[in-house]
Amino acid sequence: MSTAELIVGGLCGVVIISMIIWIGIALYIAHIKMDLILEHLKNSSAGTRLAALKHGGAWGRLLLVGGASGLVTFTNFYMKRGTLSADDVENFPSSLKQRLVLMQWSAIALLSAMVVLVALGKSGILK
Repeated sequence: MSTAELIVGGLCGVVIISMIIWIGIALYIAHIKMDLILEHLKNSSAGTRLAALKHGGAWGRLLLVGGASGLVTFTNFYMKRGTLSADDVENFPSSLKQRLVLMQWSAIALLSAMVVLVALGKSGILK
């Protein structure tokens, strides 16, 4: 293995550890703030669909936090389709909204970084 391949492998390891930390933070938010999230999304059809995940164990809680973070991050997309209420967006607590938006964009960044690193490693450019 070349030095470049070792560096890319190490960076993949860092991304995987970051993903595990992200999952832990998402589960923590689900454990502490799940009722608050669902309460502020009760007027939206997307929010009522997320409520069904409340009793889905750890996987359901991850999906709930991911779905809620997608709703508050891409509000225009969901409001245009009628699945998100404007009142819910206005009344959503700003500190929680900021956390969920940060969670959404960090998940997107981590997944993108992993795709780029794996593509770089598999391409053969580093040999």
